[in-house]
Amino acid sequence: MFTKAIVRTPSKSMVNGVTSANLGLPNYELALEQHHDYIDALIRCGLQVKVLSADENFPDSTFVEDTALLTPKCAIIANPGAPSRKGEIIEIKHVLKNYFLSISFIEPPGTVEPGDIMMVGDHFFVGLSERTNEDGAAQIITLLNKCGYSGSVILLKDMLHLKTGVAYLENNNLLAYGEFLQEEEFRDFNIIEIDEDESYAANCIWVNNNVLVPKGFSKTRDKIIDAGYSIIEVDVSEFRKLDGGLSCLSLRF
Repeated sequence: MFTKAIVRTPSKSMVNGVTSANLGLPNYELALEQHHDYIDALIRCGLQVKVLSADENFPDSTFVEDTALLTPKCAIIANPGAPSRKGEIIEIKHVLKNYFLSISFIEPPGTVEPGDIMMVGDHFFVGLSERTNEDGAAQIITLLNKCGYSGSVILLKDMLHLKTGVAYLENNNLLAYGEFLQEEEFRDFNIIEIDEDESYAANCIWVNNNVLVPKGFSKTRDKIIDAGYSIIEVDVSEFRKLDGGLSCLSLRF
């Protein structure tokens, strides 16, 4: 169960964020409204939410998940693979000192963005992508091993991040889309298949027996409800324009 979350208010400079979505520029005022609703959803799930101020120096900084991996035993500061995002870790180091006694760091030339890391109990799946390289994956698994966790690597073919196409919903249930439907590492999970026309909705998050689902994807919503979950729909259309999803917008611990 989670008790806390850290989020960062979107900056006006988010319109300059890194994206391949080709969905147009985000509407900043609408993004602020959606971010507020996202925070409300986390609070409804029982979390205390720390809201960091917008940082105009980093257009993608509202996607705070990619700055650190937080576990019950330790925190690991990432080294983002996107050059424009590397400075985002400076402030997060100071923020996390208020919550964690043990903080480790990914060192260059290793790169890791925790959008590529999915926690399943005491095991962590680490995606190799354009943002997370082999050196970074090896470092993260070594650090996790020291804390008593295990880890394994999954080579991505098409996805930006591992959690772009897969989400663990606890109870051995896994949302999956595309290349992950046939992934050998996931063979023992109960797969909830996401249809191609709702691929964005593969990025959901389980929070204390609720599942946050992006608004507007009725087939995915109904499949999750049919699997026995309570859901909270959150509109994140403006963040989708920057390749961002529900998991990207918070650090949950």
